[in-house]
Amino acid sequence: MVQLYNLHPFGSQRVVPCKQEPARFCCGQDVLFVASTAASCRVEVFAVCDQGRCEPLGSFATLGPVLRMAHSSAGDYLVTIEEKSKATFLRAYTNWRCMSAGSSRVCVRMVGHKMEESYSETLKEQMSVVEMPLSDPPLCISCCPINGDLLVGCKNKLVIFCLKYLVINQNLTVLDFERSLILHIDNLIPAEVAFCARHIAITTELDVLILKLELVQQSADRTEQCAQGVSAPEKTVDGGNPSTHTLELELDEFIVCQKPVELLGEESKLCEIPITLESTELPTEDTKCFQVQYLLFRRFTPDQSPFGFCEETKLHSVQLLPIYQTAYEETENKRELLSLFCFFSLPHVGYLYSIGKLVEVISTYQYSEKSEQAVLTPQFLHVITSENLQCFTVRCSAAAARDEDPYIDTTVKACPPVTLDVCTLRMQLFIGPRAICHFKNHIILLTKADTEDITERRKPTRRMLSRKADSIKSRTNSESEPGWNLYIINTVSTIQLYREMVDYSRTYENVKTESCIHLLSEAHLLIRAAIMDPHFLKSDEKEELLRAFRESCAFLGDCYSRFDTKDYHLALPYYRMSGLSMTEVLKRLVSEGDEIQTYEKGLIFYLTHSLNEDLNEELSKESGNKVLQIFYLADPVQLPHILSSPCMRNVCPLTAVKYLQKVEKMMPSVLLTLTKAFLALKMGDLIMYEHEMDSYKETMLAFGFIGQPRLLRQRKGGIVMPTEFAVHLQETQPGLLVAAIVALHENSKIELEEADTFFKMLCSNSENTIPQLLVDFWEALLVVCSQEEILQELLLRVTSQYAWRISKKQLPETKPLKTTDDLINSCNHFGLIFPWVTSIMSMGCSSDKDYHEDISRLQSLLCSQSINVSSALPVLELLPEADSVSLTIRVLCNTRLGKYEEAIDQLLLRCPEAAVLYAQHELKGDKQALWWNKLLPELCKRTRLTGNDCPVLISLLKAETLSVVAMELELRDFVSLLPEDGTAAFFLPHVLQCSQRKLLT
Repeated sequence: MVQLYNLHPFGSQRVVPCKQEPARFCCGQDVLFVASTAASCRVEVFAVCDQGRCEPLGSFATLGPVLRMAHSSAGDYLVTIEEKSKATFLRAYTNWRCMSAGSSRVCVRMVGHKMEESYSETLKEQMSVVEMPLSDPPLCISCCPINGDLLVGCKNKLVIFCLKYLVINQNLTVLDFERSLILHIDNLIPAEVAFCARHIAITTELDVLILKLELVQQSADRTEQCAQGVSAPEKTVDGGNPSTHTLELELDEFIVCQKPVELLGEESKLCEIPITLESTELPTEDTKCFQVQYLLFRRFTPDQSPFGFCEETKLHSVQLLPIYQTAYEETENKRELLSLFCFFSLPHVGYLYSIGKLVEVISTYQYSEKSEQAVLTPQFLHVITSENLQCFTVRCSAAAARDEDPYIDTTVKACPPVTLDVCTLRMQLFIGPRAICHFKNHIILLTKADTEDITERRKPTRRMLSRKADSIKSRTNSESEPGWNLYIINTVSTIQLYREMVDYSRTYENVKTESCIHLLSEAHLLIRAAIMDPHFLKSDEKEELLRAFRESCAFLGDCYSRFDTKDYHLALPYYRMSGLSMTEVLKRLVSEGDEIQTYEKGLIFYLTHSLNEDLNEELSKESGNKVLQIFYLADPVQLPHILSSPCMRNVCPLTAVKYLQKVEKMMPSVLLTLTKAFLALKMGDLIMYEHEMDSYKETMLAFGFIGQPRLLRQRKGGIVMPTEFAVHLQETQPGLLVAAIVALHENSKIELEEADTFFKMLCSNSENTIPQLLVDFWEALLVVCSQEEILQELLLRVTSQYAWRISKKQLPETKPLKTTDDLINSCNHFGLIFPWVTSIMSMGCSSDKDYHEDISRLQSLLCSQSINVSSALPVLELLPEADSVSLTIRVLCNTRLGKYEEAIDQLLLRCPEAAVLYAQHELKGDKQALWWNKLLPELCKRTRLTGNDCPVLISLLKAETLSVVAMELELRDFVSLLPEDGTAAFFLPHVLQCSQRKLLT
């Protein structure tokens, strides 16, 4: 792996025209603040224009020399720590831009000072200095880039000032601060702090502590607890009291070094740094209550080297870097925080941590020499050493992309891994780099050369004309030259550096595969970081960046397709992200006329997945034939699947058959045979088609379609379409077609709704018309289906279709594949038709005979115990009430629902001849009492009303009902049921039968 790519991230370089020697500097939104050394005590302000040009905006005096300074983009204020008379002061400079308009008025006020109307009106045209007194001297400061709150580090405490916007009137809003929270931290003197989105990073010389202030739900009983704060567990890392332990061993001749420690997440609570919160806000309804969450604690030890103990080992350059949600639409300056990263550095190594749901180190940076300072950006890490400005790659955009989309590493999209090796893009020589900062695409670098460096730099050369003149000039320069410079280095545009990375990657294409992929991954992450920038949508390079993003995806797809690498599967998502079509990819990878070209697994993986999906792209004949050749050489087993792809519609079928015949000699299969038959139909060769289809039995052929359903159905624009193969089977072997679709459904290759659409389109039926072939499919599926939910759906569908045809006198357009008897014999959801049903039907009208199959199927379904009758009732109401079919259906439904008395009433009213047959079949067991409680009284009642005009009722009463009742009841009970006005001669034989049965028993 190449560790140093000698690229050119640094472009033009300009000198900042400072009047005095800089001591401190920092960047604003579009400005540079430079604080001079103790002699002048001033801050110069420069506007930074294109290409790093600096134009003085003005300057203002400070109370004393500036020890620390920082600018907040939120609120656009400058905060400083200044020293005067051995005392330090914390000051914030607001409305400083009025200097550029020529105003020199300055207002100095204390934090929280209530401004009167007359006094505040003057603030429009003058700079305001807000003094913030502290009980302890301020040591370090940091501004939150999101809300502008200020964090101040003091000995054993951190103080948070909230930024406030005071609306004086509709024309004037003034910035102010409110001291809101104090974090008391025992035995800790912060060297540097960083503050972002309520996350706090603190470093001492050798310790790093990262915290998060969490909002908690405030209630009346918690207010007091929140005001006093929550302390960390006092348990220490090594189980003892470190301060006592240290004091015992701290002798003059010893240097005590604690062992290095790294505690992540919940474990960081075990550090020996207790924290107490003190709320200093005036309590209101909106008062926020916080608690501390420990995220990271790390302790280092001084470097040990062969040259002895290094006293200069200490941490520097702690930073919190926010990455925001990608802006897909124009929003009103709303930036949603996506990820947060923390960087800190030792002299020879830097650490980059991701601070999110997981706290983990994502990169470690080894420097070639001792570092002075470092600055982290979303795209790079810039480090200065004693002689170099170094530029390293970072992995922030890779981590943020996964925070934005945890499922990014799929067949649809991908991103280079966070664990990608760090590399150095550039090591630029500078003399005496001392300090660095960064904003937008500029790096500000302060250099201070020692006297010997200046003398060495100005040694005479041979081109000098006079030795005497040279010596005078050299001496004069060395005495007058201050030896410092403040540079603005303009970093090249993302697009320009991206192009250079891509060009440079080509040098490794045939030599170092991994280096080529690595550099292209760096280029991809460079573009990704630019797209995630909050200002991306307003960037002039927006369209160019998006094109570069797609292009970088294409380059990575090429790499994973061409090279033999373990991550070959990434070719698929990168090509998809590139927006390239298969034809375009093939042109990039396949050489014309190269018969000996080898094809790596990445290309095969990409083509296999692309062709196995229902894409709208159709390859040309030439491209299709090339794909056939590729798969025949690389993976011949895939040929049947490839040929059934809609993308391969234009392939030459004769060429395809030749390839299949070669493969069949090595590994014959049903799927190969079906594919050849599929191609034979395309060629119109019915002899070949019949030969192939006769090679296996229908059952084998039906199951063969499971291997590749697209031989029968394909998707086009999201709609299921039958193939020519399916159309031919419908005309010649509909049974095989139905069996094949049933096999596909049972093997989860086609959904029930898809099958419905398939058969409707196959039979050219409208959406509301059900073709007979679909009914055949439902009936066949009932035989094998085992899922109760699907089973009930199928039963309801066939019931509805039978009822609709009967009611509409509609015959099926094709002959059903199975008769009712076939279904009864093969499917337990179709029951034997009851005798009483047959009896009723035998007395029906002759017109029903034309629809005998549908009628008998419907009756057979209701004679079984499978269908849920309650759900079927609405569709059965379609049947006319006047005929015998309707009578049988309604009586069957009442019987299944347990409404036997209603069923008997219906039969006695419309077909009394079947009443006893019904009773003999249905009134058994616990239902037998209905013989004497329902049937006998009803018959007697109806006979009395009709008299001798109804011989059927008399016959039923005399021949069947009275015989059954007499055999089952006691004599007394039987006699009590007989009507009082009945003829004795009519009932006497049955009374005698009942009494004789009693005597016999």
